[in-house]
Amino acid sequence: MAPSTHTVTNQVPPLVGYDVFAGDRALTEAVERHLAPGILREAQEELSTLGRAAGSAQAQEWGAQANENPPKLRTHDRYGHRVDEVDFHPAWHRLLGHAVTAGLTDAWGREGGHVRRAAGFLVWTQAEAGHGCPLSMTHAAVPALRTDPALAAEWEPLLTSHVYEEGLRPASQKAGVLFGMGMTEKQGGTDVRSNTTRAEALAADGEYLLTGHKWFCSAPMSDGFLVLAQAADGLSCFLVPRVLPDGARNPFALQRLKDKLGNRSNASGEVEFDGTWARRVGEGGRGVRTIIEMVAATRLDCVVGSAALMRQAVAQAIHHSAHRSAFGGLLIEKPLMRNVLADLALESEAATTLALRLAAAYDADTEQERAFLRIAVPAAKYWVTKRCSAVVGEALECLGGNGYVEESGMPRLLREAPLNSIWEGSGNVQALDVLRALQREPGALDAFLREVGKARGADHRLDAAIKDLLTELADLEAVEARARRLVERMALVLQGSLLLRWAPPEVADAFCASRLGGDWGSAFGTLPHSLDLATVVERARAGES
Repeated sequence: MAPSTHTVTNQVPPLVGYDVFAGDRALTEAVERHLAPGILREAQEELSTLGRAAGSAQAQEWGAQANENPPKLRTHDRYGHRVDEVDFHPAWHRLLGHAVTAGLTDAWGREGGHVRRAAGFLVWTQAEAGHGCPLSMTHAAVPALRTDPALAAEWEPLLTSHVYEEGLRPASQKAGVLFGMGMTEKQGGTDVRSNTTRAEALAADGEYLLTGHKWFCSAPMSDGFLVLAQAADGLSCFLVPRVLPDGARNPFALQRLKDKLGNRSNASGEVEFDGTWARRVGEGGRGVRTIIEMVAATRLDCVVGSAALMRQAVAQAIHHSAHRSAFGGLLIEKPLMRNVLADLALESEAATTLALRLAAAYDADTEQERAFLRIAVPAAKYWVTKRCSAVVGEALECLGGNGYVEESGMPRLLREAPLNSIWEGSGNVQALDVLRALQREPGALDAFLREVGKARGADHRLDAAIKDLLTELADLEAVEARARRLVERMALVLQGSLLLRWAPPEVADAFCASRLGGDWGSAFGTLPHSLDLATVVERARAGES
């Protein structure tokens, strides 16, 4: 019998047993908006099945187990043979297997594939974010490999397979494979042109041996890797299979796994190449150009992944506030808490809407949409990933001390939040990439302005923001020092335009008033009190109504 002093009251039930997809109105509306009617019903059914799995107690337990039992490096077997394997908890394999089966590495070859995959990625990684890394790398390797039709024919069916097979074997013996990536080195980081890894040509055309060290190797347990190395004709891209066709292990010495702030379930390593066999991908000396489409695709996943983290954090904050009482009523009914929740919900919906718009541009694959992506992807990657930490931190505070405790799951979200801002080029890299497009590719700016202009005249605050942006863009002298300010403004104007066209008036009005109109403080919860905040909060609520 429990002591009389230990009666449990006013504690919030877990947010579990719900459909993560169907309970997200911003996401469901985006999917309906961007998919053709002929495939919409099938996609909705697939995403709801995935959403119910993501919201289940089972998936939540897998996520906790995978993070409480991080991967371990095993360099040698019991006899002293070098094996360089990474061992994962069974929960990791269950999460990854479910994701692959759901098609989260399959976007490039099916109608509406990028929207369907982005929506699924946003849904499923809310259960656990770390295993999104190999999913992203595997998905993003496809456009790089397509620069070599022979390699694409060999590897693409395995990369886009819906079959997950763990363990290292020749790719020809597997029904599906995963890919990783190794670009950065300790002396250069993002400056990949300073790479020192060497590639020495063999007699067979396109075959090389690599020697060097990669400071960050993403998903080091994968079946293959795209890496950069210096060949005789310059920096080139190479495919490194983990196991050679005859079953021998390709030299791939894992030095250590990184001890990271978050992303604990996922392995990131340092690897040494010493006579490592590789195939060149694309033209010699054009390594950056070959791999750039992979980088762009993974940058989009950084946006989608951040939107997923924000959505889960906001869902938890609203759920808590809808069940927790204080000062004579539910927290969600208190005007100040409602202001905070509405402010967080705006940020989450704007991120989701933008992420799915970018995915739809990939599906359209027109010259206009490709030009739009050239600026919109780095701008979105810069802004959305930076907002993630602020949103998750504020959402955690909504739970009070309970949110600071590991059992709530919020600390794991907070540790994960900075990651997407750093991976695939940190904030300055994204801002400079936008400047490069502005200065070298006028068609990209034209496409961006056309997209933003579709909502022109719908709200005076957006119109004023567009006018101010055009003034900023007219003066690109000494622009680098103000690049962050410029790119932030571009992202906000784009989000405002999308919300005015597609979100309910209450959401668009609140976003434009605060993010574009200047009626906003320096912290969440400072929206104008005259707005319809209750409607904004109710729209963002997950689970039961």
